[in-house]
Amino acid sequence: MRQSELGVTNVDRSGETPILDIPAHYNAATDFIDRHIAEGHGDRIAFIDDAGPTTYAALARQVNQAGNMLRDLGLRAEDRVLMVMLDSVAFPALFFGAIKAGIVPVPVNTLLTTDDYSYMLQDSRAVALFVSDALWPVVAPAAAEKPHLRDTVIVGQAADGLPTMDALIQAASPDLATADTLADEPAFWLYSSGSTGRPKGAVHLQSDMVNTAVLYGEGVLGLTRDDTVFSAAKLFFAYGLGNGMTFPLYVGGTAVLMAERPTPDSVMRRMRDHAPSVFFGVPTLYAGLLANQKLDRASGSRRLRLCVSAGEALPRDIGERWLDRFGADILDGIGSTEMLHIFLSNRPDDMKYGTTGKPVPGYQVKLTAEDGTPVAAGEIGDLWVNGPSAAFCYWNQRAKSLDTFHGPWTRTGDKYAVDADGFYTYQGRSDDMLKVSGIWVSPFEVEQALAAHEAVVEAAVVGRADGDDLIKPEAYVTLVEGRTGDAQLESELQAFVKQHLAPYKYPRWIRFVDELPKTATGKTQRFKLRD
Repeated sequence: MRQSELGVTNVDRSGETPILDIPAHYNAATDFIDRHIAEGHGDRIAFIDDAGPTTYAALARQVNQAGNMLRDLGLRAEDRVLMVMLDSVAFPALFFGAIKAGIVPVPVNTLLTTDDYSYMLQDSRAVALFVSDALWPVVAPAAAEKPHLRDTVIVGQAADGLPTMDALIQAASPDLATADTLADEPAFWLYSSGSTGRPKGAVHLQSDMVNTAVLYGEGVLGLTRDDTVFSAAKLFFAYGLGNGMTFPLYVGGTAVLMAERPTPDSVMRRMRDHAPSVFFGVPTLYAGLLANQKLDRASGSRRLRLCVSAGEALPRDIGERWLDRFGADILDGIGSTEMLHIFLSNRPDDMKYGTTGKPVPGYQVKLTAEDGTPVAAGEIGDLWVNGPSAAFCYWNQRAKSLDTFHGPWTRTGDKYAVDADGFYTYQGRSDDMLKVSGIWVSPFEVEQALAAHEAVVEAAVVGRADGDDLIKPEAYVTLVEGRTGDAQLESELQAFVKQHLAPYKYPRWIRFVDELPKTATGKTQRFKLRD
């Protein structure tokens, strides 16, 4: 057997930090797809999407056919394929089919505008485009007259005379030799959420996914082949890619996929129908589910043993109320597109609500002052991370790459503090911090205090100049059903914050809104509130 057909040959778990023995010649499809067939587990269920279950054997066949389909279209090694696809088994089939063939998949956000897709097609120089039929009307104008784009394929029902993925897959051979790729070779791209400007293409390597699957999926979550996972976060971004695809695939478990948007109703329907043991969400969704007093463990999954949150810091109150009602802890963590998944997290046996936990084994973090020197315990500093899943670079963005990637360290742009027990607490994005009365104030700290009030679903805090042109906190708040925002509630919330925080931190103004502006990853777009 050639080296390129070998996966991770050994995981040394004798120490505190697992060490992966990844061969120099390595293709990620071997570990995530082909290994399960070689081990005789082809009859296990890999995915349950809206059309029904798919076994590992059927998935492996589709992966091979997808790789051959791309080669039949004339794609060569390192060519890029832009994927604008809703969550279904077609996504992992195309994603790993491309990787197995040595071609680079580029999954992107399905909630963007025509202008965004035009930019990404031009930036990535994708030679092939795969689009879910429901999204084609938005993507079609972006696909016109792109000099690098040669083939456009519809996933689902045919449109505008274009070929469908189903037809091309069926015509392709089910036998595919694994491309002789390197562990340090680009395997796929993920675009950043673009919350502060144009999205940046983070280039990830063949070895990145297996590192996150072993270090976090197995090491922190304890996932096994007996787990069924359901991620409300979609496959097109880093958090969902691990949750709903690479983590369950690595251990041989089952993942539930859902094409529609994750509303409380659609999420609870999948929880009832498929009884996942692990659920991945974002704070906004957990708050929305808790806002419905009729929902509890009996109306969801009785197998639920663990939940995970990322995208935004999880308020302590939401975590504690969720545990009380649904009987499962929410492990809050932080990851990034650049690091591929979560690198700082609470753990089932070591957690503290209101914090983001401790470094995932295999990762190091540090907090620095503006001059680069370490900060003392309890002080706020810039968060840096060093780990084996960092992106290689931002595509064609040298200045931003140099600003983010510093040797083995990646600058996250987040502000944190660490307590005496080693738990890290989120303070906000570097550009979101407020200086009030000469003292730094964390927007998240004020938001967490507001969220603990019984009338509040969620809150976002930004800075606003008062009559003397001094910056003070301003809060935007969404309320539970049945509550109305008025001057009396505003005063009540201000007094509530003063009871829990230093008085100078209370919001001088409170705006009641129907919803907060969010990115597709669930992050609050505070810059829109400032504007």
